[in-house]
Amino acid sequence: MHVLSVSSLKGGVGKTTVALGLASAAFSQGLRTLVVDLDPQCDATTGLGAIGEFGETVADVLQNPRHSVVHRSIVSSTWTKLHPGVIDVMVGSPKTQTLDSPSPTIQEIWRLEIALAKVEREYDLVIIDTPPSVNGLTRTAWVASDRVIIVTEPSLFSVVAADRTTHALEELRKGLTPRLETLGILINRFRPQSSEGDFRVTELREKYGNRILPQVIEERTVLQQAQGAGRPIHGWPGESATEISQTFDRILEFIQKSLGQKTPSRVGRNSRKVMRLNRVLRGQTLDEVLKDEAAEAAETAVQNILGLNQEKN
Repeated sequence: MHVLSVSSLKGGVGKTTVALGLASAAFSQGLRTLVVDLDPQCDATTGLGAIGEFGETVADVLQNPRHSVVHRSIVSSTWTKLHPGVIDVMVGSPKTQTLDSPSPTIQEIWRLEIALAKVEREYDLVIIDTPPSVNGLTRTAWVASDRVIIVTEPSLFSVVAADRTTHALEELRKGLTPRLETLGILINRFRPQSSEGDFRVTELREKYGNRILPQVIEERTVLQQAQGAGRPIHGWPGESATEISQTFDRILEFIQKSLGQKTPSRVGRNSRKVMRLNRVLRGQTLDEVLKDEAAEAAETAVQNILGLNQEKN
C-alpha cells in the first residue's frame, strides 16, 4: 500500500478537486483506493457520495486508532454504483479542526500512520486530502505518507505558499521520516488565455525547474460539476471531462513511476521506529523533537569535520 498526500498551504487552489481527480483515475484503473479526508470542510467525503450521520470518523481515529475504530470510520463511496471496484473514504468531520494543533506531540503526529497499518492489506493506494495549513493535521498526514503533491495555482500568493510547503516538508523529512518525498508541484486552475497565469507558470518553472509536474490542470467547470454531484470525473459525460480525466491518468502514471513496485509496510505499534519515538513522548512536541534532531545532526557534522581534520593532522 502506498500513501499520497495532496497538500497546499493556501486555501482555494482546488486541492480537494485534485485529490478526487486522482482517486477517480485510480478507481478507473482498478486500484483499491482509500481517500482519507483530513480537511475539516469534508469536501472529499461529500464528493465521494458519503453523506449522512456516521458513528465513527477520522476525528475518532486520530484520538484512538484502534482496529475497530479505524474500520468503522471507513465507508464505501457511491462511485461503485457506476462500476464495480474498491473506492472507500475515511469519513471527514468538522471535529478535526479541534485536533489541528500548531504544536502537536509526537504521540499525536503518529496516530494516522498507526491507523493505516490496520488496513494496509486492503488497499493499493491511499490518498490523503489535507487542510490548507501546516499545523498538526497536515503534518500527521505527511508522517504517514510516501509522497506529497503540492497543489498551487498560477498566482503570486500561491507561489509563496508552495515555497513554504516545500520547506516544511523538507524539515519533516530530515527530522522524522526519511521515507517521505515531495513528488512535485502541480499547477491547477490554469487559464490558457491568461497573461498573469502564463507569467506565474513561467515564474514557478524558473524557480523549481523539474519539480513542477509536466501536467497542468486547466480550469474546467466539469470538475466542480462532477464533484458537486458526487461523481468521478472519469464517469462524467462530455469531451471536456474526457480531456481532464486523461490529465489525471497521466499524473497517476507519474505517481506510480515515482513509487515504483516496492510496497512499504506501515509501522506497527511495536515497531522499532515507533518504540524509538516513544522514548520522547514525555510531553515533547514535534517542533521540539525536530529541533533536537537538527541540533544532533549539526553536532554530528561538526564531529565529522573535526575527525577529518585530526586525520589530516
